[in-house]
Amino acid sequence: MSSLQRRDFLRLSAYGGAVFASALYPLSGDANAAASDDFYFVQLSDVHWGFEGPENPDARGTLPKAIAAVNALPEPPDFIIFTGDLTHTTENPVERRKRMTEFQAMARELKVKNVRYIPGEHDASLDRGKAFSEFFGETRYTFDHKGVHFIVLDNVSDPAARLGDEQLAWLADDLKKQPEDARIVVFTHRPLFDLYPQWDWATRDGARAVDVLSTRKNVVVFYGHIHQEHHHMTGNIAHHSAMSLMFPLPAPASQPKRTPVAWDPAKPYKGLGFREVEAQPKQAHYDITELPVQKEQKGSTT
Repeated sequence: MSSLQRRDFLRLSAYGGAVFASALYPLSGDANAAASDDFYFVQLSDVHWGFEGPENPDARGTLPKAIAAVNALPEPPDFIIFTGDLTHTTENPVERRKRMTEFQAMARELKVKNVRYIPGEHDASLDRGKAFSEFFGETRYTFDHKGVHFIVLDNVSDPAARLGDEQLAWLADDLKKQPEDARIVVFTHRPLFDLYPQWDWATRDGARAVDVLSTRKNVVVFYGHIHQEHHHMTGNIAHHSAMSLMFPLPAPASQPKRTPVAWDPAKPYKGLGFREVEAQPKQAHYDITELPVQKEQKGSTT
């Protein structure tokens, strides 16, 4: 199915709709990139499995609904990535692993077998990523897919919200191995730039990572953490946050405290969703489509 047909289907489908779509800085390709194939992936973020509260009376139903929506896509994505806060924080290490076990079992229901994970501070900051690594593997890694080089950064396992000198050196070394015109996509949980440090919406040494990444012209960063759609440029780098699958958060600096947006019974699941990203590597071009967990409707949340 062509990308146009897929987007038309999503606009008309019962479970979703195109809320936002944008093309990101199309750049001229080269002979090596010309052989690259277009593809798309799905990003889900901030599941917070184990959360309980009035901000989402369907807390145990939101993730299954999102999985069903992804499984219903007319053309399966090449891969799926969860960008952190798979589980809600708990100081009890037994409960932490129980939540990860439950989350992992549900994630196996995804029809796409290529599913990747990165930690959020709720998963990793209390034990420096120990439990996360037991269930999901490395907290930072790279992979290549159809002409795009993907880099996963860990800015949550350090409770101080730092990448650290060693990881920054690892990032710089990895970039040195890539061609000058490499198409690079970075996944991280917290924003790498200072969106609103007062609410922990920053990475303390993120500017150093941005400086390293700025040496390349084709870089896009996808992150989570702030539970809302947000788009920002640092020089030539585009940064795009994803909505949460548990509860939305207010716009930065819009109120005194960072408290979840109240659940609206008239518009259940408002502000919750996931996204698909369509990549055209030979042009370093990406289309983003934001999708709700399910179509807003009145009535029961069951």
